Amino acid sequence: MADTGTHSNLILKKTIVFVGMMGAGKTAVGRTLAQQLGVVFRDSDHEIEDAANMSISEIFARDGEAFFREKERQVIDRLLDGQPGVLSTGGGAFMSEENRRLISEKGVAVWLDADLDVLWDRVRHKDTRPLLRTADPLGTLSDLFDKRVPTYALADIAVKSERPLSLEAMALRVSQALLDKRPDVLEKSR
Repeated sequence: MADTGTHSNLILKKTIVFVGMMGAGKTAVGRTLAQQLGVVFRDSDHEIEDAANMSISEIFARDGEAFFREKERQVIDRLLDGQPGVLSTGGGAFMSEENRRLISEKGVAVWLDADLDVLWDRVRHKDTRPLLRTADPLGTLSDLFDKRVPTYALADIAVKSERPLSLEAMALRVSQALLDKRPDVLEKSR
């Protein structure tokens, strides 16, 4: 059996919450990091979709963004109360002051900081992004980027998401940043 890269010598004491723009790699890197640490991975958007039995796009269309954001807050709060793991959030989740407070109190916010061109390359061919269903999706993404980056910068830890790093290398970069800066979240076992 191939080595999965599990770091059994690391102890996760608080949930790692990935925040950042759509396309930054929150789900892919989060899933990889959870596997490396041997902990559960959760995705707040998928939890919301499962609970509503609808896609995020359908929830936005039927109930509006305000309704979605309230459900998102409830789900994030619930997921932070469980066993420490890795949680990926939607791009807008960290914009909420209440979500930022919950994440800081119960976990640690890790911003996957990707440049606009990297984000655009990753999201341009996907139709699952309700906020990009506009006449100028790149312009919309650029506007969101400009508005959201100052708030993402409030995260506990920022990790640059760059090409051509593999998911494994990005996950290792995150765990190293946590080991260096947040021993209350991730530590080496003695």
